[in-house]
Amino acid sequence: MRSLLLFLLTLPLAAQQAIPDKPAAAPSEVYRSVVRIESAVQVPDYATPWNSGRFGGGIGTGFIIGDNKILTNAHVVSNTRRLLITVHGSPKKYPARVEHIAHDCDLALLSVEDFSDFEEFPVFDIGGVPELESQVRVIGYPIGGQRLSVTRGVVSRVDFSSYSHSRADQHLVIQIDAAINPGNSGGPVLQDGKVIGVAFQGRRDADNTGYIIPTPVVRRFLTDIEDGHYDHYVDLAISTFPLFNQAMRQALKLPDDDIGVLVTNVVPSGSCDGILKAGDILTAIDGNPIDSAGQILIDGAKVDLNEIVERKFAGDTVQLRFRSGDTWHDRDVALKTLPQNRMYAIQYEKQPRYIVFAGLVFQPLDTNLFATAKFDDINVRRLYEDYLSEGIFTELEDIVVLTRIESDPINSQLSGFTGKVVDTINGEKVTSIKRAHELLHPAEPPPFFVIELLGTPRPIVIPGAEVAAANERIQRTYAIDQLSNLEE
Repeated sequence: MRSLLLFLLTLPLAAQQAIPDKPAAAPSEVYRSVVRIESAVQVPDYATPWNSGRFGGGIGTGFIIGDNKILTNAHVVSNTRRLLITVHGSPKKYPARVEHIAHDCDLALLSVEDFSDFEEFPVFDIGGVPELESQVRVIGYPIGGQRLSVTRGVVSRVDFSSYSHSRADQHLVIQIDAAINPGNSGGPVLQDGKVIGVAFQGRRDADNTGYIIPTPVVRRFLTDIEDGHYDHYVDLAISTFPLFNQAMRQALKLPDDDIGVLVTNVVPSGSCDGILKAGDILTAIDGNPIDSAGQILIDGAKVDLNEIVERKFAGDTVQLRFRSGDTWHDRDVALKTLPQNRMYAIQYEKQPRYIVFAGLVFQPLDTNLFATAKFDDINVRRLYEDYLSEGIFTELEDIVVLTRIESDPINSQLSGFTGKVVDTINGEKVTSIKRAHELLHPAEPPPFFVIELLGTPRPIVIPGAEVAAANERIQRTYAIDQLSNLEE
């Protein structure tokens, strides 16, 4: 996996609008509504998944957008065990809790146990998307002091780019040249007294370059949680290739008008499955022409074609115009989420799933585990890379990997097996971690458990009659409270 140059700005509407009966606050008064967030977190341990994980903490920023509604970044409060909020100019700390969290767009909504002290504070208005070269003001609690910090900068770019919190999602972002630093995460970015974004990440390879989550993303999050539940983003579930090469356009019999992209993959069971196929030419979405780089014009600015989909919800439709073979089509596509895409996203607020059996540790593959174990086995890497695009998830709910072996007489002479994908157990295909557990814990143990791993010349063979005693011995020796956890 490529390393990210982006870093998060925390330390080691139908969206909510201002309450209408409150007058606009003076610039200095809004400082009370920008709060300092202290978080104590516990990060799961994927190397030894039965352990509770390491403790840590961080500092971030949040701001009041309604009655007991405090907006911040998801990464400020991820894996939290305790949250405390401090108001500008006050030493008092208020216990808080996470009401809603969206890791795919790095936003979270908090509440405090007692909002009475905050009731007279100004409430921030949610504004629009700022213009290029316009000035903005960033408020937060960055590194370098305990008190509020205010910086100014200029909007330098509006783009569709990566959100480093999940490592797997891309949304609209605004780049500014304000000097925002770790601790600014979750703080409001203001223009003309209104919030035009939420500070959330910067770049390690550039000075005075920060990124903010713009209000279309904020509004979508706040709209999504109105029913009390966050449902995630919908996805076209396709891959496209730009068509600005003239020779390629001629080969595909396309006019020289810089319109259209080539569909290279359609994810099985995704929104476009059965409608688009590889080789189709996609030329418009909801009536917006798609240029040869995959961009459309919205509100006077060129953005990625997926920005149309970004603003919709599950069950909404989008109209696609495309050429398949020599025939042109206009089709309405019902949009839906693609949960399998979370294979490539860092997971939070979830405990690792695992099985310890005769000292063999089995875990389902995901990005958390991949980043921890740094697998180099070709089968693990292939299945990980192709899990979504090749529809492997339709056959394998989990890719189960033997990640480690806790030494014991029952598993001696088993070097070289770790980091391999489990194929079968006693001849039965392993399609999930739950299925693996079923096969390893039958009502009557077989004489031998024969475990086949992809890419190994011989199987692992464990004598069934010795497993129970070995499990007790291993659990005691390695201080393992539970030999399995099958639920996230």
